[in-house]
Amino acid sequence: MIRLLIFSLSRYLHRDSRGNVVALHGKETNSGDFLVEDILEAGLPPQLDLPTKSGEDKYVVLVSGLNVGSSSSNPLQLQLLVDHITSHLGDKKEQPSAAEIVQVIVAGNFVQIDHGLLNGQNLVSKDQSKLHEPIKELDIFLTQIVAAFEHMPFFMDHQPITHLGHALILISLMWAMFLGISGQNIDDLEKYSEAKDKLKFMERTLRWRHLAPTAPNTLGCYLFTDTVPFFIKSCPHVYFVGEPEKSGVSYFEFQD
Repeated sequence: MIRLLIFSLSRYLHRDSRGNVVALHGKETNSGDFLVEDILEAGLPPQLDLPTKSGEDKYVVLVSGLNVGSSSSNPLQLQLLVDHITSHLGDKKEQPSAAEIVQVIVAGNFVQIDHGLLNGQNLVSKDQSKLHEPIKELDIFLTQIVAAFEHMPFFMDHQPITHLGHALILISLMWAMFLGISGQNIDDLEKYSEAKDKLKFMERTLRWRHLAPTAPNTLGCYLFTDTVPFFIKSCPHVYFVGEPEKSGVSYFEFQD
C-alpha cells in the first residue's frame, strides 16, 4: 500500500475536479510515502490549424432562449431576428455582413410548451391552440431560414444528457470546429466549484479534455461501454453552451 502525502497544493485542488484523470508529480520519502508536489491536468487537446484566410469573413449565428409560446415571447422580435439573418434588415453597411451568414444554430429553449398538455388526454379547443401555435411559429421560422440558406439550422434542446442527438453537437463549418452542449454539464459543475462564472467552467472542461466529468455520478447520462462522447480529442475553435442566464464571450490562445 502506498500512502500519499499532499502539502500546500490548495491552488490545484478545485472541488470541481472530481471525475477527472490527473497525474501526480512528487517523490518517495524516507518512510516510503509518496510526497505529492504537483497535480497535472491533461491540458488543452491539440487543435487543427485553420487555413489561411482568403475572401470575405463568414459568420455563424448562435441563438438561445427565444421561448416561443411563453408569455414573454414576442412574434415581432422573432421576425426581426429572421429579417436580420436573411439580410432583409439594416442599412447598406449591415446587410453585407448578414449576407455572409453560413449557418444558424439554435442552442436550446426555442419553443416552450406546457407539459401538462402532453398527458395523453383529449384537448379542448383552447388547449389545442396553446399546443399548436408555438409549433406554427417554429414552422414559419424554419421555412424562412431554409429558403435563405437552403439547409436546416442545427437545433439543440435542454434534454437529459442521455439524448445526445439533442444535447450535444459537434460540427465543422468553413473549416472551423464548433462544439456545443446544452448546458447541463456546466450547471452540474457549479454545485462543486468556486469559479466566478460559467466561462471558467467551460475553460476547465477543455483543459480536462472532458465535457462532463461529473457524469454519471451526479449528472445522469447513458452508461456508454464502447466509447465516451464526452472526451475532447481535438480542441474546437468555437465552444459554446446554450441557455445561460446571460451571454458572455472569452478568448484564449494556445501557448507553446
